[in-house]
Amino acid sequence: MHKNELARMFDHTALKADLTSEQVETLCREAVKYQFASVCIPPFYLGLAQSIMNEQNGVKLCTVIGFPLGYESTKTKVFALKDAIATGADELDVVINVAAVKNAEWDYLDAELSDLAVACHESGKILKVIFETCYLTDEEVEKLSVLCAKNQVDYVKTSTGFGFGGATLHHIGLMKKGVDGKCKIKASGGIRTWKDAEQMIKAGVHRIGASASIQILEEFSADSADPE
Repeated sequence: MHKNELARMFDHTALKADLTSEQVETLCREAVKYQFASVCIPPFYLGLAQSIMNEQNGVKLCTVIGFPLGYESTKTKVFALKDAIATGADELDVVINVAAVKNAEWDYLDAELSDLAVACHESGKILKVIFETCYLTDEEVEKLSVLCAKNQVDYVKTSTGFGFGGATLHHIGLMKKGVDGKCKIKASGGIRTWKDAEQMIKAGVHRIGASASIQILEEFSADSADPE
């Protein structure tokens, strides 16, 4: 793998509560410089990010919906998703209703995923569904993955980075089994080194959410003696 290929696997991310506009501007300029797949930022900063980015630079705008707990109503999530799209978002990372999963309300979740997918895809945008796997049983992870595949979700995503655990190879395996090739997989939460990222890529991950994207690229370059 070339450094540029690796860079295109990253959503360069900053979602902490005290994030400043200056930090968002830096994140956006870094994303353009390194040609990451996207910048992932809070909805509040979409307007600012859009003023820095443009279609020609090849970097998408990603934001989060229902973040980080996911227990808003479906109508609220759909409204927020549409508003984010209107403000420039290309990719939407939506937190699933973990409470509904724990209560085995699969019909509710099926309907929510359907509504989110329709709202996202009618605008030609990318939908990623965040599971927050640290709170789920293996059976719940696999069943939720099957539902996401049924509803044509683009990516299933492990974590918000705000739970007590992040991405694990075990959960990636369960998600991969459940989606059966019908959804791509995004790993996020606790991926801070090239070794971490390499394990996820080998396990079949298509996208990685990280705030340490640049550090990971530099470690990759040093490891592979890549002159680029």
